[in-house]
Amino acid sequence: MKKIIFTLSLIPITFQAQQIIRQDPEIVKYVSQVNTDSLKAHINALVSFGTRHTMSSATDPKRGIGAAKKWVLKKFRNYSKNAEGRMEIFMQSQLIQPDGKRIDRPTDLGNVIAIIHGTNPDDKRLFMMSGHLDSRVTDVMNIKDNAPGANDDGSGVAALIESARILSTSKFPASIVLVAFSGEEQGLLGSKMLAEKAKNESWQLEALLNNDMISNNLSSETNLINGYQLRVFSEGLPQYELDKKASEIRKFGLENDGDSRQLARYIKEVGERYTDNFQVKLIYRNDRFLRGGDHTPFVEKGFPAVRLTEFNENFNHQHQDIRKENGVQYGDLPQFMDFDYFKKNVGINIAVLANLAKSPSKPENVKIEADKLTNFTTLSWEKSRSEEIAGYYVLMRETDASIWQKKTFTKENSISLPYSKDNYFFAVQAVTISGNESLIVVPKVK
Repeated sequence: MKKIIFTLSLIPITFQAQQIIRQDPEIVKYVSQVNTDSLKAHINALVSFGTRHTMSSATDPKRGIGAAKKWVLKKFRNYSKNAEGRMEIFMQSQLIQPDGKRIDRPTDLGNVIAIIHGTNPDDKRLFMMSGHLDSRVTDVMNIKDNAPGANDDGSGVAALIESARILSTSKFPASIVLVAFSGEEQGLLGSKMLAEKAKNESWQLEALLNNDMISNNLSSETNLINGYQLRVFSEGLPQYELDKKASEIRKFGLENDGDSRQLARYIKEVGERYTDNFQVKLIYRNDRFLRGGDHTPFVEKGFPAVRLTEFNENFNHQHQDIRKENGVQYGDLPQFMDFDYFKKNVGINIAVLANLAKSPSKPENVKIEADKLTNFTTLSWEKSRSEEIAGYYVLMRETDASIWQKKTFTKENSISLPYSKDNYFFAVQAVTISGNESLIVVPKVK
């Protein structure tokens, strides 16, 4: 069994043995089931619909987004047979009117959704993965020409379908939500619709992994090849109600510790644990420079949400009419996808979703003691609501470090560490016997 050892070269370990983090055999099994042939079949099927433009035909049985949505629904329903009645499949639909922007006719907007319900009816946590079904060519209003959208974002939707195939047999305490959005290219319309629903219905959505373009390894212009890194974009300061939180964030120096940034760190740790010779690269932006994605409406509603995307973008194969110019092929075609790279990125999603859905709920009321001057740091918290936990990890990192550098395990509900809170950030997470960690909680002052 592979072991990952967390070491810390800059923080001397003087008071306990090194902590070893082991892989969960069940998650190893799920990640190993990701299949490149399956991914290729999903991509070819999506491309076969010609165009998946949001305003393309909703009724043609073979061409357009209507046919594509029905195909994704069918795939989800087929895999739901493995879930012993715990997998719910439905379409969230809304007829939207022309908006004077990128919708110029009444349009049936639809998100295809699969929910793999958890086994614990008292566990209301939801962990979501998404991609967008719609595609486009150079003119964002062109609904007639072929827009294969193999990578953008056939890769995200194929990842959803493959995840549904593999995780449909799972029996996790918490629930997993898989969503193929429509209307991304027309202004994030489908994700705005679902984010509004999640907010109005008070969903306990604790994480959203939005996958948008995860299968290309070659950059245009520079011709750099990168098949060993996946970018995760996350906001540092919470956009939602920042005006109410800004004073406390500044007071405690937590500008780099918003929920979405903590989720990104979690993805890096867990993703790299289950993927050999691969790096999850944290990008300190909500999205690419002056651009956006389907996680953004959820961030704006206060949900932890990040974007997963390939390290290199190739603009010859993104938002392009299919054509040849000066011997260069343009267009978002399957032939430009790296399916081995794609497979690893899907595996990271599955590992993270499984680890989250198997994890205990977060510890509550996490506090840091600050009533006296001391070079020790004392933390306390209330027990996780989950019944079966092994204990807790107390996390540490230096103030200029991008990721958590050290984990200390304890079965108690408090700990005192010989490190100054001036020099380090601290956090706490619950962990199961099989090593599945909860999301991270940063302490408040006691």
